[in-house]
Amino acid sequence: MRDFQEQKKFEDTRRGFLKKASLGFGSIALSSLLGPTESFANDLLMAKTPPLVNANGGALGGTHFPAKAKRIIYLFQSGGPSQIETFDYKPALEKWHGQEIPDSVRGMQRNSGMVTSQSTFPLVKSIFDFKQYGESGAWVSELFPHTAGVVDELCIIKSMYTEAINHEPAVMFMQTGSQLSGRPSIGSWLSYGLGSDNKDLPNFVVMLSKGGGAQPLSSAAWGNGFLASHHQGVQFRSGKDPVLYLNNPHGVHEHDRRRALDHISELNNQQYDIWKDPEIQSKINQYEMAYRMQSSVPDAVDTSDEPDHIYELYGEDARIPGTYAANCLQARRLAEKDVKFIQLYHMGWDQHGGLPNGIKRQALGTDQATAGLITDLKQRGLLEDTLVVWGGEFGRTSFSQGRLTADNYGRDHHPGCFTMWMAGAGVKAGMVYGETDDFSYNVAQNGVHVHDFQATLLHLLGVDHEKLTFKHQGRRFRLTDVHGHVVKDILA
Repeated sequence: MRDFQEQKKFEDTRRGFLKKASLGFGSIALSSLLGPTESFANDLLMAKTPPLVNANGGALGGTHFPAKAKRIIYLFQSGGPSQIETFDYKPALEKWHGQEIPDSVRGMQRNSGMVTSQSTFPLVKSIFDFKQYGESGAWVSELFPHTAGVVDELCIIKSMYTEAINHEPAVMFMQTGSQLSGRPSIGSWLSYGLGSDNKDLPNFVVMLSKGGGAQPLSSAAWGNGFLASHHQGVQFRSGKDPVLYLNNPHGVHEHDRRRALDHISELNNQQYDIWKDPEIQSKINQYEMAYRMQSSVPDAVDTSDEPDHIYELYGEDARIPGTYAANCLQARRLAEKDVKFIQLYHMGWDQHGGLPNGIKRQALGTDQATAGLITDLKQRGLLEDTLVVWGGEFGRTSFSQGRLTADNYGRDHHPGCFTMWMAGAGVKAGMVYGETDDFSYNVAQNGVHVHDFQATLLHLLGVDHEKLTFKHQGRRFRLTDVHGHVVKDILA
């Protein structure tokens, strides 16, 4: 009988040990999902209280090196603006206009499925005039007279290239580093790594121009992916409710909301102590952020106190909520309040046919506001630590899609080369970087891949793109995947 009791005691002890050990191993596995450091797993192994995810403090604990930029305003021109009608002047196309694109130029580059039935691919010049502007002598299309006026503030990259051929994968690739949905966007990575400089506003704000265009735009482009959900972009909208579901319901007083949040937070913390689920902490952070935003957002989005000369700078559309111009003005106000990443999406640059009229409308709706933003930031001293980015997901072909006439043509998607520009903190002003061939079909010099572009953005914010990682499903991920080089030649 005594032997049986001893054996049972041993079995109970063994079971207890294995049970506790298994929980410990599970915690170690969980820790690999919560942060990039090995010390976190060691803390869990030593039965220490794991650190909580803090919405206002980044996982990096600081930058890897001194940052040139404190924030980014990314003016994303969704649809793929034609580089040939904007900033990549190609006089050789005038000589080749109407002639078949040489096989030696076209090579093995892919085109979209929309030209598969096309039997001829005539090269087409831009019908818009180009001139050189500023001390830099950069060529700018007549479509952008206001941007031409600030060209000496810009660093124009003409040798961008990507791998995606269709809109959504290309947008995902530019914004998340992967053509597949489910990865964190640039703003989410920065929110996770660097945190916020303003605890009363989101780290990452998104605004869409009203009206939009033909192609869809997935919210996954500003999603948090596998990072905690409070790192996703918060969409600010036009109208009386800039952020949905932010205001208290009718009859609920601010003090009642505060008491309710305190009780909810207490319950959530009890659940976190049991389950150690990081999403519980994200919920707490989101509840608290929403509460603070009830007072901070109305002030941030109210432009009624802006003087007339500011509206004149951005254009009269800036008085109409939800327009690209109004969003640019809004972006400046958010930059003043130290929001880390401000993303504007303006759709409608997808001109497969009717390109001359289509791109003319797009430029008319964006040019003045874009230049106004640069000017406004500079006159306030904000351009010194704010990086402004302009560009789309890919470029357009130098051959015509569809029928070519004297005053009309279209252009297909083209990942082989396209143009973007940066301005402000950390980049050389008045610089044109990279070159394409005579047809603007292939990169000829200093190619900049999407991952290079992303690595450079992070570098300007003081982050080593190879060290901002997150372990998910057994692998460490980063924005630039396993690629990317900082484009040092453009750094100031």
